[in-house]
Parts: sequence; structure tokens; C-alpha cells
Amino acid sequence: MKSTRPADRDRPFRQPPRGAVVLAAAVAGGLCVPLLAWPSSAAGSDGVRVAEIQGDTRLSPLVGERVTGVTGVVTGVRAFGSRGFWIQDPVGDGNPATSEGLFVYTGEAPTVAVGDAVEVAGTVGEYYPGGAERGGQSVTQLTGPEVTVVSSGNELPAPVELTGDTLPRRYAPAGEEAAGGSIEGLPLNPRRHVLDLYESLEGMAVSVADAPVVGPSTAYGELWVTLRPQDHPTPRGGTRYASYEAHNPGRLKVESLIPFAERPFPEANVGDLLGGRTTGPLDYDEFGGYTLAARELGEVVDGGLERESTRPQRRGELAVAAYNVENLNPGDPAEKFERLATAVVDNLAAPDILAVEEIQDDSGPTDDGTVSAGETLRLFTEAVVAAGGPAYEWRGIDPVDGADGGQPGGNIRTVLLFNPERVSFVDRPGGDATTATEVVARRGEATLSHSPGRIAPDDAAWTDSRKPLVGEFTFRGETVLVVANHFASKGGDQPTHGRFQPPNRSSERQRVAQARAVADFVRETRDARGVRRPANVVVLGDLNDFTFSATAEALTADGLLENALNSLPARERYTYVFDGQSQVLDQTLVSPAIRRYELDIVHINAEFADQASDHDPQVLRFRP
Repeated sequence: MKSTRPADRDRPFRQPPRGAVVLAAAVAGGLCVPLLAWPSSAAGSDGVRVAEIQGDTRLSPLVGERVTGVTGVVTGVRAFGSRGFWIQDPVGDGNPATSEGLFVYTGEAPTVAVGDAVEVAGTVGEYYPGGAERGGQSVTQLTGPEVTVVSSGNELPAPVELTGDTLPRRYAPAGEEAAGGSIEGLPLNPRRHVLDLYESLEGMAVSVADAPVVGPSTAYGELWVTLRPQDHPTPRGGTRYASYEAHNPGRLKVESLIPFAERPFPEANVGDLLGGRTTGPLDYDEFGGYTLAARELGEVVDGGLERESTRPQRRGELAVAAYNVENLNPGDPAEKFERLATAVVDNLAAPDILAVEEIQDDSGPTDDGTVSAGETLRLFTEAVVAAGGPAYEWRGIDPVDGADGGQPGGNIRTVLLFNPERVSFVDRPGGDATTATEVVARRGEATLSHSPGRIAPDDAAWTDSRKPLVGEFTFRGETVLVVANHFASKGGDQPTHGRFQPPNRSSERQRVAQARAVADFVRETRDARGVRRPANVVVLGDLNDFTFSATAEALTADGLLENALNSLPARERYTYVFDGQSQVLDQTLVSPAIRRYELDIVHINAEFADQASDHDPQVLRFRP
């Protein structure tokens, strides 16, 4: 970036000089935005206005062209990551579909300051954060800039105040407007769609006030707020993802332009409040979409969110739980083992059977051919004992090296832990990574040929994905089959905030195939030759999909299984928080033989900035 500054750079630019063109206000998406004046002499007659660069669609009509004489006031500076600064035309063109803000990419720490009036020359480009192949939207920007500072200390354009009352209720163009294709060429309609409104404000200064936090702060310096807390609220202050059509348009991500050394990013939980006013340019990134890049950041007000604990199981109740422990391996700090173990004992009330997902091998992410996880499980179960819990035993099957997906080298798998003082595991040898367990009738009951065993490990549905682990248990004389799952991730899906609407959920095909494979196994527990008694079957774990998904439908078709989450009030159904939406990824399903049960999702992680894992566990209690 080439930059020059006048000798009087500190002189405030408060009043328009004679001959200035003054526009008192512009309407942007139904919002009244006071604007400053820009002197008509600030740019030459060949100068290009910001609105001309932005255009009234998502792509600039001038993309690829070198433009000169672009004027504006600096409204934000980013000295890290994608380095550059934002400028805003304080006059504007009066068209609510054309943004008056623009990002200038410098590639190095910018030498301008907020309040500088600048004239910029550069090449117009469209930048896709994360790459165009991910399906996200682009950011219109100037690259290779030459910057002249005209004056400094100028009054900033008044930010657009975003409130729930001024946001459209529709999230994105859909149906005939988009039909699954790109929406980039569609004229922006900021009064109709939130994504259009945000695009029409791309690069402009916006502001939110006293916004409820619906997505906890992360190590990357981000949190999510909502401007419409009345949309699908959870009892603990979140916003629930209720269907593919319910994208909760009030959500907005907040990051900070303030260096962390100067002001650390605040820690916030769901249910907190981002109090006061937060102001800055509206940006877009691959992780969550439209983002308020705050030059002024509000203060977090503690909402008092507390971690939950479930009740202990009664003597005649069997408690079966599922918990994703997020790539647990011996290289993790002792604190992680201690926190997970304490949660098992204190928050989950020491369930009789615990299906754990994402247990890594003994060398963790080191790709050295190790597949055993005995050390990982020893450390975990010993931590449970140290926390005052039972001496769990475990059963699992080591995967083929590198065949089950997840973090490279980690060989994650599901494992069944059980309390031998309460429940017995029925060992039937012969199960391994590539051998399928079968349903065998014994005395009219559905049992396993191999226990522990895997479901159809050679089926293409499990390519580069975790194979379900099945264990046969006995509780008070009754046989119970537990299927622990960790279905394929959502990697490769187009984002809900992206340019393809509705987004393509390409990863769903594999999970539906996986669900059908599991359903086929459960069907055998009912229909296998010689089976005369209904089987007690529990299917649970991280299915990486929603209760309203085709994956869940494949498991519950024809009444084969019942989704226990449906026994809870709708607003309580969530185990994970992503992009500010509380949602279900982990599920528990039961066979018809289990008539009366109680499910509890124990919220201890997903809503909190300080997490032992990113998932909330769940506990099922029933009398076989």
C-alpha cells in the first residue's frame, strides 16, 4: 500500500466546505442513516463512488477494473488476519441496495487511522473467505491500493442501528428466487431478506445495543448475539435451530478490531448480555458469515448460567449415557481428564453404561500406526475413580489404522464403559475391526454373535467414518443391546449463510446410508429367525444430524425406533451450539420394548466459553 498524508492531517474535518454536496439521510433496508457530507472536490471528475463499486447485487459490476479517486472516511482498521481498513462514503447515493462501505485490503498493517478522510485507487475484486469452493459469499474489496490521506480526525458516518424490529423475518432468498443455485446475480432486496440486508450494508458501520449472547465466546475471539431473542428461545437464553427453514435471522457474529493485548476479548456464555453499544464495519467470513467487526465493543453482563446435573438412577433403573469427549488422548492435560471425569460423576450421576465418542489412540494425533486406546481409557477411568465414581470397565474394538476418519493419526472410535457393580457385559469373542456382528436368537432373545461387535464394517456407508459399536449387557436378568454411534460429519455442506440457497447438504447422503445400516441391524433384533421376545435396544451417540433430518427419519421409519428427544419440550432439544444456534447433533433412540423412559440432556459444555468438550451429554433412564 502506498500512502501519503498532508501536513495538516490532525485538523478535524467537521463541516462541509462551500460547494459540498450534502445528503441528510439515506434509507438502507428501512433504516434511517444520518450521513456526513463529502466535499465535491475531494475526488477528481473521474473518481468512482463506493456505491458504484458495490452495485446492487452481491458482485461488483466493476470487478477486475482499476479504479481511482474513491473517497471515504476510515471507519475501521484491521491490523491482523486479513489486514486492511474499511472506508465509507459519508454522502451515499440514496439507494438502499447499494452499500456505502468498502474494504481496502493492504496485506500489511495499515497506516491509516479511524477518522481519516482518504482517496484510494485500487483494483476491484471479490474475495471468497476460505475459497469459492466452500459455497460462502464474497467480500467486495480493493486490492493493491494507493492511499492518500486528505485529512484526519473527521466525524464518522453514523452507524446503521440494527434491531430486531428492523430486520426482515426471512433469512435468505429461496424457492423460485434461488432454487438451490447461486444468489449472487439476484438484485438485493434488503427489506425482504436478512442476507440481502447485510449484503447491502457490507463494509458499512453498524451498531447493536444490549444484545443477548446466543453463542459463547471462543478461543478465536468471537461470540454470537441475537437481535430477535423471541425467535425459538431456549430456557437458558439461546436460540434453537428448529427446522431447515428456521435460520433465526436475528443472529449476528461479533469480533473485535481492538488488539487483544490492549483489550482481551471478553468471555461470554449463552444467556449473557453484550451490554451497551457495539459498533464497527459489517464484515463477512467463512466461519459464520456476516460479522460485526467491532471498533467499539460493549461489556459482557453475566447472565448467571450454571451447569446442570441429572438425578441419580434408582435401584431398578438402568442409566445409559452418551458423551462426545472431543479427541481425548494421553497428550491432553490432566485437567481435561479431571473435568470430564468429574462431569461423569457429578453431572451425569455415574451412569451404568457410558458410550463415549472421540476416544483417540494412545499416541493421539501422531500418525505412527498406533491403534490401541488402552492408555487413553486407563487415564479416563482412573480419573473417574479419583473423582469419586465407580471403577468402570470398558469394551471396544481398535479400528484399522486411518480408516475411520477424524483427526489424522488419532483413530477416534466409540467405546462402551460400564459399572460392573450395576450391570454385566456379555463377552462373545470374535469381533474385530472388519468382522460384522450378527443377531443370534438364544432362548427366544435377540443376542449378538460377537460382543463387542461392529455393524456392517465393510459397508460403503462407513468409508472414512466411525463404525457403530454394539455391546450386549445384562441388567437384573434382562438383556439390553446398546449401539454406540458417531456418524459422518457435516464437512462439505454448503453454509446456511452462503451464496447457494437453499444450501446443499451433501454430507447427509452418507449419514442416511449409515442410519439405514443401523436400522437394518435393529430390524434383525426383531425379525431374526428364532427371536420371540421384543429386544431392549438403545441406539445413541453423536449422529451429527438433527431430529428433523432424513438421517433421523431413516432410524425411526415404520416405528422401528422411537427418538427419545421427542419426549422433551421442543425448546429443550439441543446438545450443541453452532453459529449461535442451539441444535441437536447427539441423539438417543429406543426400541418399542422400552416403553417407559426418561431422557435428560445435561447442559454442561456447549453453552459455555469454558468447555471440557463441545457437546452436551445425555442420560437415558428406564426399567428393562
